[in-house]
Amino acid sequence: MLILKTIKRLGPTHGYGIAKSIQQTSDEVLRVEEGSLYPALQRILRKDWVTAEWVQAGPKRRSRIYHLTPEGRKQLSAEISEYRRVLSLHPYFCQTGSIVLPIIITPARRLYHLPPGL
Repeated sequence: MLILKTIKRLGPTHGYGIAKSIQQTSDEVLRVEEGSLYPALQRILRKDWVTAEWVQAGPKRRSRIYHLTPEGRKQLSAEISEYRRVLSLHPYFCQTGSIVLPIIITPARRLYHLPPGL
């Protein structure tokens, strides 16, 4: 969801710009490494959520620019809706007395409670 949301916000951009934007927007909390970003971009390319084109970025350099497709916009909307739905359940399932436990949402959309302090 972060990659699609970033491309929507920035418009067509290259992978480094996506990674840098996520890092800056999260106040340096989130860092997307190349080993994670480019395979993820390839997966969303195959799903037709983005398109990509090579452009000259200097005399001997090219950059791949990613564009969000209409299908990607639909997917982003669906993911945001699912994210909001899961967040709305938080008060019902994550409170233990006066302590609210943080949760992790995995790609399989399973919820795991983390003990306080982790």
